[in-house]
Amino acid sequence: MLTLTRPSRTAAGSLLLAMLGIELGGNYILDLVQDKAPATEFQQTFARAGHGHAGALATLGLATIVLTDAAGLSGIRGHIARWAVPVSAVIMPAGFFFSSAGQGATKPNAFYPLIYVGAGTLATGLVVLGGSLLSESIRGTGSV
Repeated sequence: MLTLTRPSRTAAGSLLLAMLGIELGGNYILDLVQDKAPATEFQQTFARAGHGHAGALATLGLATIVLTDAAGLSGIRGHIARWAVPVSAVIMPAGFFFSSAGQGATKPNAFYPLIYVGAGTLATGLVVLGGSLLSESIRGTGSV
């Protein structure tokens, strides 16, 4: 039986509570598709992309938290593996939302690079965790 470490409980609890924001974002998406909130086609597209990435990355983040403990990762590798995907679930969607803010916006503003920062954070976490899991597998360490 896997017991979550204290850092993983903190990460998972924080992420689950942050997912309430994703739920609220879903209400905004409903308002958009029902024409209850004014938005350009560009803003609707970015709202959908931001909301979709938030939900998918938050769900993936919960899995990476559990996998980090299952792999027994600690130290800097453990922190990166545990937190990078959940952090990307905030940063990347923020890039979509903030870069399309403003009445009548039709192109991204200065917040657009946050999307790439989030993507880099995601990639870093996946490489650290995925690489650590494969390394353990190749070395034959860990449980059977």
